[in-house]
Amino acid sequence: MEKQKRRKEILLENIEIIDTANKGKSIAKNDGRVIIVDGAVPGDNCNIIVYKKRKKLWQARVAKINTFSKNRTTPKCEHFGTCGGCKWQNMNYESQLEFKQKEVLNNISRIGKIKELNYKDIIGCDDIYNYRNKMEFTFSNKRWLTTEEIKSKASIENKDALGFHVPGLFDKVININKCHLQKEPSNAIRISVKKFSDKHNLTYFDIRNQTGLLRNLMIRNSSNNEIMVMVQFYEDDIKKINSVMQHIKDNFSEVTSLLYVINKKANSTFYDQEVICFSGKDHITEKIDGLFFKIGPKSFFQTNSKQARILYQKTKELADLSRNDIVYDLYTGTGTIAQYIAKSVKKVIGIDSVEEGIVAAKENAKTNNIDNCYFYSGDMKDIFSEDFVNKNGFPDIIISDPPRDGMHKNVVKQLLNIKAKRIVYVSCNSATQARDIELLNTLYSVSHIQAVDMFPQTHHVENIVVLELKK
Repeated sequence: MEKQKRRKEILLENIEIIDTANKGKSIAKNDGRVIIVDGAVPGDNCNIIVYKKRKKLWQARVAKINTFSKNRTTPKCEHFGTCGGCKWQNMNYESQLEFKQKEVLNNISRIGKIKELNYKDIIGCDDIYNYRNKMEFTFSNKRWLTTEEIKSKASIENKDALGFHVPGLFDKVININKCHLQKEPSNAIRISVKKFSDKHNLTYFDIRNQTGLLRNLMIRNSSNNEIMVMVQFYEDDIKKINSVMQHIKDNFSEVTSLLYVINKKANSTFYDQEVICFSGKDHITEKIDGLFFKIGPKSFFQTNSKQARILYQKTKELADLSRNDIVYDLYTGTGTIAQYIAKSVKKVIGIDSVEEGIVAAKENAKTNNIDNCYFYSGDMKDIFSEDFVNKNGFPDIIISDPPRDGMHKNVVKQLLNIKAKRIVYVSCNSATQARDIELLNTLYSVSHIQAVDMFPQTHHVENIVVLELKK
């Protein structure tokens, strides 16, 4: 049944939600049209409001749930539905795993054009909350106002916020009271910094006008109970900067690495900026199966330490290593996978674009008494060349763990030129992973697929695919 609600919006009643979609959304169909629905769970029967129409694809939000899906559960977070960080909090964890597995296999078969899917069941996470070891929060002088605040029409003097961006809005930030993704003292630190900043009238960043002192807050922790806090400032006011940093130092003695950055760029990326150590060490350390890894503020490290151990174990197992193998670890980060497998092979070559990560990888290898890992920094598409391979040895096995965008086409081309006997492709984006697999199909066949859930309450999932050189 269809009713015209108001201009540009259509109310559709008794719509069945049939599946999940990209970015944590869901799918419905009506009169042959695919509808992407916000806030629904597969199995729901809903009334939905269509707010965007294209020829074959509409977008809608839930107006009313008529029948609740058996896949549903009650969200734990008070910010659910606004924040957008944990879009699957309204879905029970068993169902989350089911739909993540389904998405991985669908991408590998549809995009990767793989017919035979030799897969193992997805490995779930014991801790479905407080599992993240890294959180980044944004200061903004444009707080997202609640519906109640807007309706009240009351004058709101303080619109400063410290939290997460509203999905789709670059200049609006939700002030977060409690986040359930990182264990304490994460919430305590964030709330304390905001109270101090408000009390002393410190200015929050205005992204449109590029003004304000306070810009970002990053909190990292490790299973060794080390904590890193880094504050990113826009204005270079050392007196005010010192006051914020001293406040954190005085009130949180458990912080072992206290850092700050003065970043006057238009964007908040700080990989090209100087990081200043205010107190403690300039890094924290993670331990996995007897190996120690130094993690700096710019270093990439898996954001779920417990599941990272399982991911590395599975990667090592599926690589089917032998003592005489030379292994290339592309996008090595701080050299975690490279060092995890080092004692099982002849030599490992790690490559990554972030210089700080490579420096840490070399230090980690020295700390771990590993002498058969060699690390190089540079743009992957440039450094991973025929000359590089000739100098460092022909790889028997290649492990690749690229960013969400997947591998550059030149990297894929080089993989096809090298013809290593096995490629173990680890990815946090099975769609781009599948795209690259399709390009490798001419020479490689997929022998194993293993999804590992690193990100409960979200639609994100890590996936391992093993590609064997065709005979």
